[in-house]
Amino acid sequence: MNNLTQKNYNSFQAFEQVILPLNLGILISEDDSVRLLSQIVDNVSVRGFVVGRNTKRSVRTMLKLLIYGYMNNIYSSRRIETLCRRDINFMWLLNGEAAPDHNTIARFRQNFSKEIGDVFNQVTKILAEKDEIDFENVFIDGTKIEANANRYSFVWKGTNDKLREKLFAKIEAFAKHISFRYGAEVKFDRQTATKTLEDLLPFLEQLMQFNGIKKVFGKGKHKTALQKDIDVCLELLEKQRKYNAYDAVFKDRRSFSKTDKDATFMHMKEDHMRNGQLKPGYNVQMAVNSGYIVGNTVCSDRNDVNSLVPFLKTLEKPFKNIVADSGYESEEAYAFLQENDYEFYIKPQNYETRKTKAYKRQIGKRENMNYDSANDVYICHNGKKLLPAYNRQRKSATEYLQNITTYVCESCKDCPFKERCTKSKRDKQIEVSKVFNELREKSYSNVISAKGKELMLNRSIQAEGVFAVIKENFGFRKFLMRGMKNVSTEVNLLALAYNISKFHIKHQNCRLKTHIYRIE
Repeated sequence: MNNLTQKNYNSFQAFEQVILPLNLGILISEDDSVRLLSQIVDNVSVRGFVVGRNTKRSVRTMLKLLIYGYMNNIYSSRRIETLCRRDINFMWLLNGEAAPDHNTIARFRQNFSKEIGDVFNQVTKILAEKDEIDFENVFIDGTKIEANANRYSFVWKGTNDKLREKLFAKIEAFAKHISFRYGAEVKFDRQTATKTLEDLLPFLEQLMQFNGIKKVFGKGKHKTALQKDIDVCLELLEKQRKYNAYDAVFKDRRSFSKTDKDATFMHMKEDHMRNGQLKPGYNVQMAVNSGYIVGNTVCSDRNDVNSLVPFLKTLEKPFKNIVADSGYESEEAYAFLQENDYEFYIKPQNYETRKTKAYKRQIGKRENMNYDSANDVYICHNGKKLLPAYNRQRKSATEYLQNITTYVCESCKDCPFKERCTKSKRDKQIEVSKVFNELREKSYSNVISAKGKELMLNRSIQAEGVFAVIKENFGFRKFLMRGMKNVSTEVNLLALAYNISKFHIKHQNCRLKTHIYRIE
């Protein structure tokens, strides 16, 4: 390069340095969501984050980068690292700090699960202070999201129990064999099967040493009967320990994944093979008020029915009206809501069917019989009385006791409606939980009222709308991390991203302080 060319090149470099904006904020519009995110995160406390030499400012920066990534469908730590060097908004959030590498981002997300959950609660309080959340109505719904686990790494409780039964039979036969061959008194008990094998192993090893028998291995080597018994003992002990470990993982579940033991195999709406295939996933529950997520939890239960009570206990501030669909209906849920003075709007499971003509023609249904509350008897279609015969208690999976009364017809003999009423050859019987029926009718009355119809409409818009945005707009259909703790972190980040995006959209559309959609 000659002197003239070099001089022109240096002049161009100097001119380029002048025209580039020294403040990246000049290129970002004033109403960009990244500015709102930065302002909100600057107002939360990060006292709980303990990060060694990192400053509080670095913690806020990491939070901003992660949340903004989730706001823009970017969940990979490597992708966030790349954008910190190329994207103006991410560079502006760094505010002069060096771009973190993907390991730093991944470790931050993994190590501060509890603290990120606390940030979500703080942001909820900020929205409440701005009158964006009114703590009047809470709309609850759940969805299943696939886990980051192998779809074919399943372990089933039923299969595990069958294999264990076969293993017990083998251990019992082996114990008898050892007792007969070596004269040792070996007692077999299912409760102590593992300890029996653990005690037998050193006994056989010592017996081998006492007789001066050396172990042989490899092709062409003939093992002695004693060494074969040791091998059998080791094999049985290994299987017994494996089944014990599986039982500890199952707890109240019927399945789990080997690659993510907290994940349960469930039916998903996203069925790629269209054959109802079960896939490992988590049940994500969210509570929504005024369009914002005010609470969330993750569980491994495939059903929603047992999740309502523990979920409501996690909400920091109680709400007045609880609105949910029929998947949450149970006597335990009703009783909890009644005891805690909630007004509940839970759609009964028979809400749709009880409106049909076919349902009303089913004369054997308890709902289609007349009830004499003074004498506590039901009157069937033929005018016969169903009298209370006996009471019993039914225990649910959550240890809740339900009182059941069995009513028996005084006589079904020669009844012309018996074939339509019951398939049993005996007299007609019905089982009734008086508490459940009373609370169900109360909930049904709430649902069909004018206010109830409005709240059920809002549940469809707000609660189901949250999952529509997360799955469709955010494109989040599968967790990146494994384990209940890490999955909960991802859900909290999703909730933070959703709430800030929602606040930004409501501000742009002049819909702030709008809590409910009215039926016109």
